[in-house]
Amino acid sequence: MSNALRVDHDGAVATLRLNRPELHNAFDAGLIASLTTTLEALGADPAVRVVVLAGEGPSFSAGADLQWMRAMANASQEENRQDALALARLMRTLDELPKPTIARVHGAAFGGGVGLVACCDIAIAAEGARFGLTESRLGLLPAVISPYVIAAIGPRQARRWFASGEHFDAATAQRIGLVHQVVAADALDAAVQAQLALLGKAGPVATASAKALVRDVLALGADRDALDGANAGLIAALRASDEGREGLSAFLEKRAPRWTAAH
Repeated sequence: MSNALRVDHDGAVATLRLNRPELHNAFDAGLIASLTTTLEALGADPAVRVVVLAGEGPSFSAGADLQWMRAMANASQEENRQDALALARLMRTLDELPKPTIARVHGAAFGGGVGLVACCDIAIAAEGARFGLTESRLGLLPAVISPYVIAAIGPRQARRWFASGEHFDAATAQRIGLVHQVVAADALDAAVQAQLALLGKAGPVATASAKALVRDVLALGADRDALDGANAGLIAALRASDEGREGLSAFLEKRAPRWTAAH
């Protein structure tokens, strides 16, 4: 892992911090690769139940490093394609991570930084946070992150923000669905901790499976027979699992389930 990334562990919670504060945590190829491999490792670590994504310094992430972008402008089309595929792998890894994820957003979240927010399961922003899908100002588009941003804010909103490249505030980000909660800057950590407490009370397998359930429902779409079969299979497996049995027993016995002690 590079110095541009830091991981802090607190029990079952891993906080992944973008650590290029002097560049507002802008991406380059090295940070993208480090983020991807670190997320893969955290996803496979049974001791980790939740991943928090945060930024050091004044910003969450200002998107692409301009020096890196300048270099890629002089690279071949195939080199640019491979570079874009590396970013796509990062976004998919975060989106499909088999652990709940929380974005702790402050300062600037532009371009690929918005993509990271959209890929997280829960996004909490400080009131002063600023957002922008600013690629069109450079004659580009947020193509790689578009599946995740469109899933978060919907196609109607995406058509505006992709085309205009304009900045928007945290209240707008909440209104269009990019973030779930907006709090005062000095309440940001407390809001993240409140979500961690809620996740800690839920079953680890259930919370890890939640995003897969949403993805599968969307993928099966109008095939109701396949959807009913898949959902019946999922709930049957959860009910028969050790976690499902413990959750039901704890509820009936009016006690906390065992997994809360490990959080």
